[in-house]
Amino acid sequence: MSGSGARTAVEWLASVAPDPDACRREWQRNPLGVALLPAGRRWDVLILPGELGCPTLDVLVRLVDRPGPVLADFGESRTGFFVPPGTAARWLGTGVRGAGHGTWIVVPFPGCATGGVRWLVPPDGSGTLNDASLLELAMHEAAGRLAREERRGGAR
Repeated sequence: MSGSGARTAVEWLASVAPDPDACRREWQRNPLGVALLPAGRRWDVLILPGELGCPTLDVLVRLVDRPGPVLADFGESRTGFFVPPGTAARWLGTGVRGAGHGTWIVVPFPGCATGGVRWLVPPDGSGTLNDASLLELAMHEAAGRLAREERRGGAR
């Protein structure tokens, strides 16, 4: 991520913090390079299990030029897709957790890798988010592919 792109992304992310200056300082001081940020203000996060998250992102990048921000935790056991605020409260989906109003998530400094969580698609600072309808479509396609692969593997 370029210097100005990272700066813009930092400002966009920090803008949701109760104290944006404290958030920026936390990113600088925290040896893991992470800060806790509240969901539900500018974005919600839909959290998919790892076995579905990465395949969903693979489908999503074929549907849109550039998806919105996406996080993965250590070992990619969970993948978080940033979606418009309010999405988590309306989302119905088995195995998909939502982080919306009243929840906090661990967010790494844009452009930096940490030990616990990393950006698969960093924010661009413009406010671009993942479209929930396209994300749902991508999840269905990814789940279908995984089921077909599992059936083929079991048929051997």
